[in-house]
Amino acid sequence: MTEEDEFFFEEDKLGMKVTSGVVKIDKDENNLIGISIGGGAPNCPCLYVVQVFDDTPASSEGTLESGDEIVTVNGISMKGKTKVEVAKMIQSVKSQVIINYNKLHADPKQGKSLDIILKKVKHRMVENMSSATADALGLSRAILCNDSLLKKLEELEKMESMYRGIIDYTISLLKGHLDICQVYKAFGDVFAEIGVREPNPSASEDFSKFGETHRSIEKQSIEMVQTIKPVLSDLHTFLYKAVPDTKLTIKKYADVKFEYLSYCLKVKEMDDEEYQYQTLQEPLYRIETGNYEYRLVLRCRQDARRRFGKLRSDVLEKLELLDQKHVQDIANQLQRLISSFAKLHVECHSLIKENLISPIEIDLSHTCTFTYPDLGVSPYQYDAEEEEEEGEEAIPELLGGLTLTTDNQVDSRPAKQFNDSIDLLGID
Repeated sequence: MTEEDEFFFEEDKLGMKVTSGVVKIDKDENNLIGISIGGGAPNCPCLYVVQVFDDTPASSEGTLESGDEIVTVNGISMKGKTKVEVAKMIQSVKSQVIINYNKLHADPKQGKSLDIILKKVKHRMVENMSSATADALGLSRAILCNDSLLKKLEELEKMESMYRGIIDYTISLLKGHLDICQVYKAFGDVFAEIGVREPNPSASEDFSKFGETHRSIEKQSIEMVQTIKPVLSDLHTFLYKAVPDTKLTIKKYADVKFEYLSYCLKVKEMDDEEYQYQTLQEPLYRIETGNYEYRLVLRCRQDARRRFGKLRSDVLEKLELLDQKHVQDIANQLQRLISSFAKLHVECHSLIKENLISPIEIDLSHTCTFTYPDLGVSPYQYDAEEEEEEGEEAIPELLGGLTLTTDNQVDSRPAKQFNDSIDLLGID
């Protein structure tokens, strides 16, 4: 055993398992495989993968991950070599690189320490980050700082309020329309009943026809409401399913983004600690025992970055679909709503125009007489003079209470109201 071997402490794997393997990676046209390397002599007993870059041969092959140890390159042992020497060896290899590695089986939950949780809380509290901080972390402000996707939450809340108002107004409009439908139906039933009881055949036919017209308007109105129900269903689905689902995805994206940013800060803090000890030329225990804590954080950062990228693409896709539905589909639904009411108005106007029945000619001279109603007072309770005086005083009040009798039967409606109805309909 050499003095150099005696210098290193026994590796502290923090309870994580390590398995060996071999991977063959073809280089790209730039003579690169797409990994960055850390550790190595003179401070760390092993060399490891710091990051696997996107859209590179190493990421496409998918075996190597952050934190994995590099044991040999094309059969040459990496023990005691610096990371610069290993990088040059990989660059010197043509076409294909064969790497023996020790796979680090790390549980991301193990790396989610209290420090990471506190960093996430801090990032949630601090919505904006200065350019200097973002540049020092090597992060893209367009993605991680002042994120436009998070600002979409405010726009979605305004959109929710607008569509909730549209739905509420449409429902109240349809309820009012259904109430009018009931009035049409009741109006039609009354005129149909008048038509059945009217002895004059011509008048009976006209009243029945007028009543049936109003019944038809009620039926067409109900059919129109049935055609509008799918419009309300689509609006309801958009408001209570599509928008909340997109908002939830954005919130998940924000949570993963803050977690990824927290791991980035943790890596930078550990790098600064290492540089500080190197400057002071003092040993650092975690580095001399294999730097497994640092490698665990690297793996957690890689996992958070992968989830961050996936959720970001999901958010962009859902926002695009939501915008398309908002601009195209919702506009079509509102157009259907307006056109349905317009069509009903035209059909109802056509029905009324085709079934004009006024004036209706009814001969009242041979069938109707006017008489005073029974006041329920016995003539024997008063003398003739008192009865005459009370009768003269009561005439103005009873003028509106005259009843129309037909064939010696008393109609329950006041004569004045009946006469007003006749004048309103244009009956002679």
